[in-house]
Amino acid sequence: MKLKFLPIKKILVFGTLAFSIQAASAQAQTNVFDNIIATSPTHTSLEAALIKAGLDDDLKTGTNLTVFAPDDAAFSAAAAALNTDINGLLALPNLKDILLYHVLGSKVLSTAVTNGLVGSPLSPTNTLKFTKTKDMKVFVNQAQVTTADLNASNGVVHVINSVLLPTETVVDIALDNSGFTTLVTAVVQEELLPALTNPFSKLTVFAPTDAAFLTVATALGTDINGLLALPNLRNILLHHVLGTKFLASAVPDGLFAKPLSVGNTLKFTKTKDAKFFVNQAQVTTPNLNASNGVVHVINSVLLPTITVIDVAFSRGYTTLVNAVSQEDLLPALTDPFSTLTVFAPTNEAFEAIATALKTNINGLLALPNLKDILLYHVLGSKVLSTAVTNGLVASPLSTTNTLKFTKTKDGKVFVNQAQVTTADINATNGVIHVINSVVLPAKTVVDVALDNGFTTLAKAVIQEELLPALTNPLSTLTVFAPTDAAFSAAAAALNTDINGLLALPNLKSILLYHVLGSKITSSQLI
Repeated sequence: MKLKFLPIKKILVFGTLAFSIQAASAQAQTNVFDNIIATSPTHTSLEAALIKAGLDDDLKTGTNLTVFAPDDAAFSAAAAALNTDINGLLALPNLKDILLYHVLGSKVLSTAVTNGLVGSPLSPTNTLKFTKTKDMKVFVNQAQVTTADLNASNGVVHVINSVLLPTETVVDIALDNSGFTTLVTAVVQEELLPALTNPFSKLTVFAPTDAAFLTVATALGTDINGLLALPNLRNILLHHVLGTKFLASAVPDGLFAKPLSVGNTLKFTKTKDAKFFVNQAQVTTPNLNASNGVVHVINSVLLPTITVIDVAFSRGYTTLVNAVSQEDLLPALTDPFSTLTVFAPTNEAFEAIATALKTNINGLLALPNLKDILLYHVLGSKVLSTAVTNGLVASPLSTTNTLKFTKTKDGKVFVNQAQVTTADINATNGVIHVINSVVLPAKTVVDVALDNGFTTLAKAVIQEELLPALTNPLSTLTVFAPTDAAFSAAAAALNTDINGLLALPNLKSILLYHVLGSKITSSQLI
């Protein structure tokens, strides 16, 4: 296995143990086996394993050794994790390789260990990765050094609380594949090597590339050094790790899963064309298998922020969330760098529209234009209710139609026919306004008036707060629409102008006099 070094730290490559060195002289002195391991009441399993593998004499006669000595509890835990017992552990065909993985051919005291140090043990199978925490604890892979620097004439012993296995872990995957320098640097800095090198774990790691880290740094107005200085970097990294192993083929569309981070879930999308997303990030290379899990390469960094979809989920808008998941919109709505406005219909609003369309929720979710309907509820910028003006027209992410806003004299806000019942629920990537009706991107009588130049009629309708009634896609109306010239003529006949006409106290009644509550075509008129 070819391994690369951890960034910002050098590799210490330790020499090969010469097992034939000066046996007679060594026996007259203390040695790591006879005087430390064999005399310890808590290292009987290690002693037995070394004897079984024929390495006891080598630890007596070798020079300048560093031995990481798992105690008996560590051996019992390893045996249980491997579904065996101590005898089964001692019968492993690779026992000698496992034991040599605990030995360096050079003497290294705990004071010489630096965070991120990588050493080559006498086992050629893998390297050892060291962590020195801010509170001066020392780890080798996942194992903590519980007693350090037990000196003998031919080396030093460090007692550890876990057995090391020379298997390829998710950390090795990152090291073996180019383009993960920033990820590894961050993992080392945040002291996560012990968690990620544990051979007994089953992890899923979503690994952002160096390019992904650079993109997120730029989006946050900083650089890689600034990113590495973030106070919540550890939580960000843990947001990329699940405590179970998930292959790409096993991830269902719409899955919400809890990572090792605090504060949020990961949302999965499996698109109809078989693309795989976690939140907004696409998996570009799936299923890089390791002994303790799997790595999926992603093209964006995941941030554990509360997005608009989290707000909708936390408030129980299950129909909206299910529809968004089904239509592969989770990546767009979980992007922490977007700035969105979402008009969120309640479950009751979806039930009402389903009934009006003579179907049920399943029928609603089967609509061929459901994705367009959902995008009709989203603006690509953040608009608080205080910024809404009466008659505002905005273009949502659906290109089919515009949204028409009403702000009434008593401060109520409507988007098309739907009233905003709860406004300004902030998320990191935008704002949610709860609405009591589903808005449909259908062409209404208002759109006909707007598209055909009925300027005065449109102004009057907006002023008199009639947009909600006339934009209701479930209504069946007949509108007699006076032209601008007709309004001008009426104003002249009343000895006023358009402004005077618009100021009439009974203008709303006049406008409603032009509307029938049913659809009547010209052929039906007598």
